[in-house]
Amino acid sequence: MRDPYSTLGIARTASEADIKSAYRKLAKELHPDRNKDKPNAAERFSDVTRAYDLLSDKDKRAQYDRGEIDGEGNPTNPFAGMGARGGHRGGGTYGAGPGGADFGGVGPDEVDLSDLFEGLFGGKSRQQPGAGARRGFGRQPPPPPPPRRGADIQYRLAVPFVDAAAGRDQRITLADGKAINLKLPAGVDDGTIMRLKDKGQLGVGGYGDGIVMVEVGSHPFFRREGDNIRMDLPITLDEAVRGAKVKCPTVDGAVMLTIKAGTNGGTVLRLAGKGWTKKNGKAVDGKPERGDQLVTLEIQLPEDLAALEQRLEGWIDTARPREKFGL
Repeated sequence: MRDPYSTLGIARTASEADIKSAYRKLAKELHPDRNKDKPNAAERFSDVTRAYDLLSDKDKRAQYDRGEIDGEGNPTNPFAGMGARGGHRGGGTYGAGPGGADFGGVGPDEVDLSDLFEGLFGGKSRQQPGAGARRGFGRQPPPPPPPRRGADIQYRLAVPFVDAAAGRDQRITLADGKAINLKLPAGVDDGTIMRLKDKGQLGVGGYGDGIVMVEVGSHPFFRREGDNIRMDLPITLDEAVRGAKVKCPTVDGAVMLTIKAGTNGGTVLRLAGKGWTKKNGKAVDGKPERGDQLVTLEIQLPEDLAALEQRLEGWIDTARPREKFGL
């Protein structure tokens, strides 16, 4: 496999954020659903995902950087230090036996006498442990690599904004026609990649995995800001002047919001726990901790101003709201 750093197009000094950013960009660019006319896109997508899996794991990344594993995560030299002793040794006689017998420069521990014993005693000699390793003059070849698993299958999962914010389970249909419930990770974001073990194609070495890329939809009035959700809530002039209780939408449904008398436009009210699921938050009642919803109040004047002008006739507001700007 190619060097995972080269696969993601990043330097070896790249930070975790750099690795994640590079992967998201490539995952979106190479996703098979967007490259149906490019047959190599699926293979490149799998390579990019495999490289990200290795580099996003701190331990595996360190092992790769030290040369202990390759880009597939396999040991680079599992038999280091375990090979048989060297073969032919230079020089003349080595360890002549009784009567001055010479073994041609090969140590007595390295001589295979099984054929001799078999001829003398009419049967096979008992092979000592490790004898096979002493026959040759070099290191035994490594065992063949394990059978390859089947190919991964890529999926694209569109998740509504409100479901992603609240962390609601999603239903996804797999390539075999089976539908499963998929639990979204806390802090899920647009471009998040989820791996479904053994949900890929069948190969000689077993099933590959299912690779799910999450696409979070936009919303007409909610917008995400870190772990918080922001929105602008219009209120009437009389609600701002006199105060009122008004309905306010959240990703969990509408709630009642109290507007104090004399509230100014631009006032921000906080609804605790009505924001986005926190990636590293503590679970509350078995559910992930969430941020807040921040509601900015906007005073909306009536479309027909005639009645309002009539009520305000002769009245002038003497306040100087722009005085702090020196105006």
